[in-house]
Amino acid sequence: MAASRASLAWQLAWRNATWKPWRTLLLCAGFGVGVGVMIVLLAVGEAMVRQASQERLVGGGDVTVLPDGIDLEVLTTGGLGGLFFSVPNARFVYRQVLTSPRAHDIIGVVAPQLESKLLYVTMRDGVEHAVRASGEIPSVTAQLGVLPRITSGEWADDDGDRRWVNPTAAELRHDIDHFHAPPRDMPSPENWGEWHYFNILSPDASKWAFVSFIVGGDVAGSAWAGQLLVTLHERGKAPRRFSARVARDRVRFSVFDADVVMGESSVRVRDDGRYAVRAALREEGSGAPLQVDFDLTPAPRVDFPGATIASGDFTSGYAVPGLRATASGSFCVRDVCDRYDKAQAYHDHNWGGWRGVTWEWGATRAGAYTLLYGRVAPEDSSSGSAPLFVYVTDSLGFLGLFRPSQMRYDDTRTVRTTEGALKVPAHAELFDARGGDTLRLTFTIDDAVATDTRLAYAERGESAGETRALRRPWFVQMAGEAQLSGRVRGVPLSGRGRGFFETYR
Repeated sequence: MAASRASLAWQLAWRNATWKPWRTLLLCAGFGVGVGVMIVLLAVGEAMVRQASQERLVGGGDVTVLPDGIDLEVLTTGGLGGLFFSVPNARFVYRQVLTSPRAHDIIGVVAPQLESKLLYVTMRDGVEHAVRASGEIPSVTAQLGVLPRITSGEWADDDGDRRWVNPTAAELRHDIDHFHAPPRDMPSPENWGEWHYFNILSPDASKWAFVSFIVGGDVAGSAWAGQLLVTLHERGKAPRRFSARVARDRVRFSVFDADVVMGESSVRVRDDGRYAVRAALREEGSGAPLQVDFDLTPAPRVDFPGATIASGDFTSGYAVPGLRATASGSFCVRDVCDRYDKAQAYHDHNWGGWRGVTWEWGATRAGAYTLLYGRVAPEDSSSGSAPLFVYVTDSLGFLGLFRPSQMRYDDTRTVRTTEGALKVPAHAELFDARGGDTLRLTFTIDDAVATDTRLAYAERGESAGETRALRRPWFVQMAGEAQLSGRVRGVPLSGRGRGFFETYR
């Protein structure tokens, strides 16, 4: 009897469904939509409840900026990936991207915050405690409208907060351009080298100068020294090289500021952010004295903040406080002086262990744009394995970043070396496309010089210890014209200008 009743029920249901099939289909579709909406609402409600209980989530803004690759699900569930992340070069992101004049019409307030960072505090009795600490800039958090209510005392910006958000020109130079301590576990500390580098180009592009203040060797011990190097170039003539070795007891440098003193020579940052460069040295071979005296003024916002790459025995750091700069002053050999007034100039800072290291590098102007490209390789044999970066700026600062896979050289130019003729680039090209953005940079080289890195202090990266033992030992420094074309954010790029470029052969 029960079976027949069940069969009758299924028969009636089927006949009812087939009697008016469109009505049945509509009812089923409506029921399905209703169930689906209910599932979505329940899921959203559960997510909101879970997120509201996550103390690591920061509120108060329309957009939260996180490092590339962060798993948001891991972050919201409080996994290990959510404990220790930070935004690399956060102040650069703050200054050059989020608070840039380029974004003033879409970004009102930017408030950097650290939430629930794990710290360990050791008490005076030796007991260690794990604590969670948060940090922010009170003034900008208040502008955002999410500053916690202060029940007692005062919470306002201190000098460190002000310097992070709005440094003076001199403070910014010192923060970017200070010297560094070698890694404690560096296997060959005698290969450590760090230096200030400047170049200056005459208005007619017929003359230029390279200036380096180098500290090299085991600076944590006693086997190190200072080295001054200046090369004066004139198109169509052999470069003139001047140098001076300075004992370590006459060298002053600091991990807190950019100033360096080597005997009577020095690089100092003035209160207005200009660099005062003074040097006295002699020409190799002839002994002719050279006096260098110039001030270099970096353009505002046109800088590269600096980064350190470390892998095994390899450490390389690089910053560019003066990507686009002007220089005024003189280079006097005996009584003959070349004088410059607001000439095109450039300044960078390098540090690391340089044994076996090669690089591709260039810095150039192209009309209103200034570009920096490069790649550092710990082994000469693998110099082409990593993509280059091309860093593009204009008067508002950072504009775009490209990663060309390779640089194409046309080695049809010949220079003379102590070992005979050497083929070096006459032309070069970089190209990259990233979504709708494109960049093409072509170079025409009109002067080149090759230096043998097997000699001590071969310029731009030597230490007081062993030479760099490169499989391609010729360090090629080039000058020439760059042509830029492409598009960034829908705006065409176009310009010409002169720059300096380096490679190895």
